[in-house]
Amino acid sequence: MQIGYKLASEGYGPRDLIRQAIRAEEAGFDFVEMSDHYHPWLDNQGHSPFTWTVFGAIAERTERIRLVTGVTCPTIRYHPAIVAQAAATLALVSDGRFDLGVGSGERLNEHVVGREFPPIDIRQRMLREALEIIRLLWRGGYRTYRGEYLSISDARVFDLPERLPDIIVAAGGPDAARLAAELGDGLFATDPEARLVDTYRGAGGSGGGYAEVGMAWAADEQTAAQAALETSRWALTGWKVMSELPNPVNFDAATSTVRRDDILEQFACGSDPKRYLEVAQQYVDAGFDHLVMQNAGPDPDGFIDFYRSELDTPMRELSPAK
Repeated sequence: MQIGYKLASEGYGPRDLIRQAIRAEEAGFDFVEMSDHYHPWLDNQGHSPFTWTVFGAIAERTERIRLVTGVTCPTIRYHPAIVAQAAATLALVSDGRFDLGVGSGERLNEHVVGREFPPIDIRQRMLREALEIIRLLWRGGYRTYRGEYLSISDARVFDLPERLPDIIVAAGGPDAARLAAELGDGLFATDPEARLVDTYRGAGGSGGGYAEVGMAWAADEQTAAQAALETSRWALTGWKVMSELPNPVNFDAATSTVRRDDILEQFACGSDPKRYLEVAQQYVDAGFDHLVMQNAGPDPDGFIDFYRSELDTPMRELSPAK
């Protein structure tokens, strides 16, 4: 079992994220994962720094912990040729500690460049082409690719690492899970759905299964749940909503009916380790073996201390109940 710490780039500025990553390494986490956004989900989160710059700084300030984007959309806001170059460079400056999480994107972040945000079937075809381009460029040499949606012409990534990053493909349904098996090195998801892992494995996928586990640490349960309600209630909307709304104000409106009880039902809140293990067990039972601790509580340092003292060993000892 690999355990990761989610760097909430929507909730903290770049220097604080770097500091948290250093503390996560000291606490024993195996990797840090950070979303690659242009906007936060809600305005009151207040941040959204450039992920690649922050990761570059983290790479220089840490020695062991791995870095994972969770996730980058390599089709609209970025061209896959740029992602291929950026990922290769980050792998080099981190001494091989970087892995590339990719997905079909959210309107929230991709519409900002003024391009159409297409329906999901087209986004999936674009993602396939993007992965083919990245893989092609990572083979070295000058490369040309003519796709239906994406192309490259005489492009070459000159600085390639000896160990190429794993590509972890986000999936909200079976088609994406099969794509992860075909062109990726792992599966990324946000819900404890065994069918995604089963589809991925059935299609030949043999890499790690990454999943974000919702939690909110505070000394008492109600304080933790209130903090999660104020900044992370968007997580309860589901992927179909999360991928389509264009701006934080829309997420604010779409989540106006979410209540603390809804948060308590899905998140591990407070300071009881048993509740954290109970929520994480759902993901382990579904087949995930890379669990990302996604803390929505008000005190990241308190959570890291709590993880180190109460969760590190028992979390790693979790195994499927079935």
